[in-house]
Amino acid sequence: MIRTIWTYLNIFVSTVLIGGIVVIMSLLRFRDLRLYDWGTRYWSKWILWAAGVRVETEGLEHLTPESPQIFAANHASWFDVWALAAAIPKRNRFVAKKELERIPLFGTAWKVAGHVSVDRGDRASAIRSLREAGERIHRDDISVVIYPEGTRSRTGELGPFKKGAFMLALHTGVDIVPVAIIGTREIQPAGAWRIRRGKIILRFGEPIQTSDYTIARRDELVAKVRSEIEEMLAGPIKDHLTRGR
Repeated sequence: MIRTIWTYLNIFVSTVLIGGIVVIMSLLRFRDLRLYDWGTRYWSKWILWAAGVRVETEGLEHLTPESPQIFAANHASWFDVWALAAAIPKRNRFVAKKELERIPLFGTAWKVAGHVSVDRGDRASAIRSLREAGERIHRDDISVVIYPEGTRSRTGELGPFKKGAFMLALHTGVDIVPVAIIGTREIQPAGAWRIRRGKIILRFGEPIQTSDYTIARRDELVAKVRSEIEEMLAGPIKDHLTRGR
């Protein structure tokens, strides 16, 4: 209980401080993307530290610093977001549900930092948002993190994949990196308020080249990414992993 209260207190304080800095600098028309990179990464590391959560990574050699990638990951907890934001060592932005924009201060900071919101109830709006993400990939040489399930799994099982992430990859020609996130459900499952300390393991798979696929073969690409994530989720835990933060 004490850890949960402490973590929520730090979530509030870190969001006010870092979110406030991001919003103020955006109002001053500060354009250096490094500020927004720092804001997301440091905010996430702060929350992980407060929660007593350690992040370990596997497969960082599959990340290409010189070119953008689309990270497609399973989703079971809010800690999926903080773990990935803290551990990915390259510029990236998240694609997530539009409801996040309604959170006071956080929503504003989220938007001005360049993260992309998708209205899941409006198909036309969702397509525009994904098109915006595609433009940002090429304009800012930026990677994108997306959860193909569209929402957090309440059972821990991998849910059905939506097609948006894969259409984005096919239209931009950017490779997809399958990501398996292990351990976040034990820290805070979907729908729960209590937070427990623990370890998160991030497994980055080999990039899947979208140039090998066409729109007509989209379902094959979806199946390939899903299969890779399932395999990594079921894989053994190694004794020695690379520290992600």
